[in-house]
Amino acid sequence: MTATILVAFDESPQSIAALRHALLTYDDATIRVLYVNDPWEWAGADGIDGVFYPEEAFERSQEAAEEVIAEAKAFAHEYDREVTAETKIGAASETIISYAEEHGVDHIVLGSHGRRGLKRFLLGSVAERVARRSPGSVTIIRDEKLNEEE
Repeated sequence: MTATILVAFDESPQSIAALRHALLTYDDATIRVLYVNDPWEWAGADGIDGVFYPEEAFERSQEAAEEVIAEAKAFAHEYDREVTAETKIGAASETIISYAEEHGVDHIVLGSHGRRGLKRFLLGSVAERVARRSPGSVTIIRDEKLNEEE
């Protein structure tokens, strides 16, 4: 039976390194690439009623998600590999874990950290939450350039 590998992909250097790792390490596996479109990243605050999700912002986020998925497919093609790639809407760690459970994923590969900014620090590490709650094994990849700089 062919293993199913899930790569969480958000275009960060760490997620690119994670996809490269999966493509080079799991020759015979089915590789699924998942981009999580988190509503909190495209939500706004109106100052009165709290948070709102403007349709235009949602549409832009969906277009950006499609571009990220196309980039992941093109990257895999450079390695003569095909991947199944899709996007889901939700909170990153919860969506990655749910996706893995729903699709019978054997192993998850993700970057040590992805999107930058204050939000990542306030909410904690997606990689850490996925590693703690994953139904299977997890490999966390750091970008090689980070190792050289440190």
